[in-house]
Amino acid sequence: MTAPFDPGLQPERTALAWRRTALAVAVGVLAAWRILASVCGCSLPLALGAAGLAAAGGLAVGAERRRRDVHRRLTGPSPEPLGGGGLPFVCTLCALLPAVAGLAFVLTR
Repeated sequence: MTAPFDPGLQPERTALAWRRTALAVAVGVLAAWRILASVCGCSLPLALGAAGLAAAGGLAVGAERRRRDVHRRLTGPSPEPLGGGGLPFVCTLCALLPAVAGLAFVLTR
């Protein structure tokens, strides 16, 4: 790994924030799985938990890829513009889909 782009290490702080977000999603999924498993005796909580943990893992991997890409672009010979909103989109889906599933669960009970 080459030297950091700037002394403030802003890309590294941002990467740490995305890692915390992925960890928070994983903890939230595990807590929801535990509650749903006690309320609902079906196999749906297991499937939802597996999907949620996969999404949290995807966030962690995406955050690391984004950090490497930002570092490469900022330390390259000529800085390139940064682009892509895929990581915030996945994070939004990780928050929106369980909320919709929880609402559907509450409304059907």
